[in-house]
Amino acid sequence: MAIFESDIFSLQSLTASINEVEFQPRRLAEMGIFQAEGSRTTSMVIEKSGHQLGLVPAKERGAPGSVIGADKRTGITFTAHHLPTTATVLADEVQNVRAFGQEDGTEAVQNVVNTRLAKMAQRIDVTHEYHRIGAIKGQILDADGTTVLADLYNAFGLTQKTVPFALNTDTTDIQMKCLDVLEAIEQGLGDLFFSGATVLCGSSFWRKLVSHPKVREAYMYQQSERLRSDGRESFTFGGLMFERYRGHVGGSPFIPDAEAYAFPMGTDELFITRFAPADYMDAVNTLGLPLYSSSEPLSHNKGVELEAQSNPLHLCTRPQAVIKLKEAAT
Repeated sequence: MAIFESDIFSLQSLTASINEVEFQPRRLAEMGIFQAEGSRTTSMVIEKSGHQLGLVPAKERGAPGSVIGADKRTGITFTAHHLPTTATVLADEVQNVRAFGQEDGTEAVQNVVNTRLAKMAQRIDVTHEYHRIGAIKGQILDADGTTVLADLYNAFGLTQKTVPFALNTDTTDIQMKCLDVLEAIEQGLGDLFFSGATVLCGSSFWRKLVSHPKVREAYMYQQSERLRSDGRESFTFGGLMFERYRGHVGGSPFIPDAEAYAFPMGTDELFITRFAPADYMDAVNTLGLPLYSSSEPLSHNKGVELEAQSNPLHLCTRPQAVIKLKEAAT
């Protein structure tokens, strides 16, 4: 079983293989709103500036101007989250195994390894999506759904802005509610540009929105085909792109059923992802990669233990620009 000592199980080979795995698509990953880069450190600092726009009072010509003080800046440190997974490839799994139509046993073992890595990568990929949703919601939770890994509003000293949509009331002016959301986003971004806004909706919020009389009335006269289309399709209303979000972990939805979250699109570095290096000697002070994998022989050379890990940090740099929507009136 010298195959376990081959280059297949080297850090470089395993890491290259797991980064080539085609992950199961996830919505936020597809949208590409998180700008990802590698980092040489396990933590990063986000600067919070006290700069605010204000009006300059009129004075007599020649009078001294208004004093504009320097911005007060504070650094907020966030640490990358360590996401390790393990699996084993036993000697019995590769004994007398070869690839179909091929005689090379090494290729057969590589297929076993790649299959195991794909499962590990898929689990990590879902966790990335869970953390991205957490960055949008303002609180990144651990896999148990209760342990807080990072609270962005607490870290920035902010209070989350919430707009109650009152979807249980037939007379609610949904268009004005959308305007409230857009104005709240403008206020949260300050002078930063945004090209539009997307709303990710929980299941109950979505159903009550698409069936609300004011929404149906608008499409009845302007775009009646919307009422005949698939009820799961995204649509634009009041300047917001509404989208039903699917995603669960342990039976709990990524976005609570009665909630939705609106965020701006087209704003540079609003959502960021940084990948820290793995805790391997070979990776020290190198630029972090999305995924790493390594192997270690089992006792008595009965196989190898595989480890796959990722060390991500998903953040929203301006959490005040993400608006929480509630289906209730309060």
